[in-house]
Amino acid sequence: MARGIVVYYSRSGNTKEMAEILAKAMNDAGLDTDCKSVENVRADDLPLYDAIAIGSPTYYGQMAGPIKELIDGLVGKHGQLDGKVGAAFTSAANIGGGNETTIMGMLEGMLIAGMVVQGDPRGDHYGPVSIGKPDDRVKQQCQRRGARIAGLAGQLFP
Repeated sequence: MARGIVVYYSRSGNTKEMAEILAKAMNDAGLDTDCKSVENVRADDLPLYDAIAIGSPTYYGQMAGPIKELIDGLVGKHGQLDGKVGAAFTSAANIGGGNETTIMGMLEGMLIAGMVVQGDPRGDHYGPVSIGKPDDRVKQQCQRRGARIAGLAGQLFP
């Protein structure tokens, strides 16, 4: 049976809230999913999962240091995430504050690892983005993304 994980870093609680919504949607869609703060996850843990969503606040247009450290730790696991489902999400203080560059940085690492990343033709194309505390639109985007991650994992790992 396929397994998923949502890994996040959050200081304000906004990214954590998004992570919890995503993980619930993944579980509700039938993908057994854990939700963990990056402090409780090691690079060694990630190959055990079939779908991995990573969330970070946007700091100067980039992911937070602890998330980058986790992704950098995957260098020693190169090839072990090949074919697994990947997704990213972020929160930021401002519109145009580097949200998409943050998501793209996380997705670039996933693509280099050989992960399968699914865009979305509706809403937040690269992954859910929240400006400040998640509002109803952001919550819906997280629910939609979680369901899509679970659906793709179900197709790839029946």
